[in-house]
Amino acid sequence: MSVRTHPTSHAPRTASHPAPYVLAVGRLFLAWIFLWAFLDKLFGFGKPTKSGWLDGTSPSKGFLSHTEGPFKGMFHAMAGQTWVDAAFVFGLGGLGIALTLGIGLRIAAAGGTLLLLNLWAASLWPEANPFMDEHWIYAALLVAAAYANAGDVLGLGGRWSRTALVRRYPFLR
Repeated sequence: MSVRTHPTSHAPRTASHPAPYVLAVGRLFLAWIFLWAFLDKLFGFGKPTKSGWLDGTSPSKGFLSHTEGPFKGMFHAMAGQTWVDAAFVFGLGGLGIALTLGIGLRIAAAGGTLLLLNLWAASLWPEANPFMDEHWIYAALLVAAAYANAGDVLGLGGRWSRTALVRRYPFLR
């Protein structure tokens, strides 16, 4: 069995080991979740958004204005704000693109975890569990994908990491 290492990897990978591919597929599944949310919030395809941002509907107002829980006041005040709508929609789109291409996963993991933390806080308390829901699972997958350089497999992460820009600013990896 041959062992290959990547200059930025933290552990050697065996050529026949399936873990990098499993993580890459998980990255692509998560990419589709964010891409679909972006497209649906932008265009309003009806799954679940009936009318999109381009039609003049705020992507944050309906959700945030109906939140309950300890942060209710903060989220109600944010509902429908242009900066919140823009951050939400462009955040979803950026996450979907970064995860699909396998580039910028460190920034995607940081920004995505922050977005997911806010979505979790707006949804407190989860119905089926005292605190755990899918937001934390998605965040864990984002961090794992970035840490393991999952964009190198089934993505452009390897090529991206060799660009002068990323070599100069490794946080862009």
